[in-house]
Amino acid sequence: MSNNTQPDITAQRPRYELLDGLRGVAAVLVIWYHFFEGFATSAVDQMINHGYLAVDFFFVLSGFVLGYAYDAPMRSHRLSTGSFIVRRIIRLQPLVVLSVLLGAAAYLLQGSVRWDGTPVPLHQVLTALLLGLFMIPVLPGAGAEVRGNGEMFPLNGPGWSLFFEYIGSIIYATVLYRLGRRALACITVAAALCLAYTAFGNMSGAYHLGVGWSMADYGFWGGFSRLVFSFSAGLLIQRYFKPRHIKGAFWLCSALLCAILACPYVGSSTEPSVLNAVYDIVCTIFIFPAIVWLGACGTTTDRTSTRLCNFLGSISYPVYIVHYPVMYLFYAWVWTGNRNFAEVWPVCAGLFVLIIFMAWCAMRFYDTPVRRYLTERLKKERTT
Repeated sequence: MSNNTQPDITAQRPRYELLDGLRGVAAVLVIWYHFFEGFATSAVDQMINHGYLAVDFFFVLSGFVLGYAYDAPMRSHRLSTGSFIVRRIIRLQPLVVLSVLLGAAAYLLQGSVRWDGTPVPLHQVLTALLLGLFMIPVLPGAGAEVRGNGEMFPLNGPGWSLFFEYIGSIIYATVLYRLGRRALACITVAAALCLAYTAFGNMSGAYHLGVGWSMADYGFWGGFSRLVFSFSAGLLIQRYFKPRHIKGAFWLCSALLCAILACPYVGSSTEPSVLNAVYDIVCTIFIFPAIVWLGACGTTTDRTSTRLCNFLGSISYPVYIVHYPVMYLFYAWVWTGNRNFAEVWPVCAGLFVLIIFMAWCAMRFYDTPVRRYLTERLKKERTT
């Protein structure tokens, strides 16, 4: 996810407010995807079924925005690889730390047990906490894999995509920014073929791209292939991008995102189908890059839409990274009481509002001031 407060070296460049807003729309949909995950018995009957594709959309956005902000200063050597990585750490890590701490608190509140009820010693929880703070993934079956379902980051599941975001930033800062458009296009095409292999090879077991959150089986391959294609595609779009005025781009793109992510499982209502792999690949390889291009072509034309996009953009990353500790407690409550959605939808509505409020508070009172402090500290160190 991109920085909402651009570094000084890129401060003179205008922001793509619509892209900020679209990131927020996708993040909000992820909340509801995860709510319904608590009532699913398989990937086939999961409601808001394709919410996992939001991560692929985020990666396309990252490629586009990072290329827009940093290609020129990186190529002109006004910004070094090390300085770029430090800026990415300042942007991403404060909320990673907060989310892991919240995840640890939620885990202890839940009773410090795995999903099957097995008690977990405190030292294993502390190990998971330490690994999560430094974005070190947990291997399946390890003691620190405290929930017992194979998550890379068992105290805050969505941390897996930030792990790959860091990998993408490193690859960009060492390789991708140097490449010309033709070489980048070749990488994007090769990555698209790898992504198709991930989907059609049924690495998820359900012919979908919802992989990468675990190191088990083909998890790392799946997450890496999703990152490399989407990030490279976003960067390639930016390299060729020539803006055209498209009226109503935000509403059009938002409607497309909602339709794509909420689409039911494709091809069958009872068992995995290769048609769903076709859907995921078409959306990821063709539609998401098109949405980013459309969003970059649009502009906000009134105060209301500008404020909406700014608000959605500002809370998008906090919403995504801090909401899952709430989900862990919600799942435990639903499953232990054998509750269904018809019974608990008012609770979901209340928690949705709470998550948005939590995200805003995290952004306003923690993330923004911490990043400002770290950025100023970095400037002082460079001038002394």
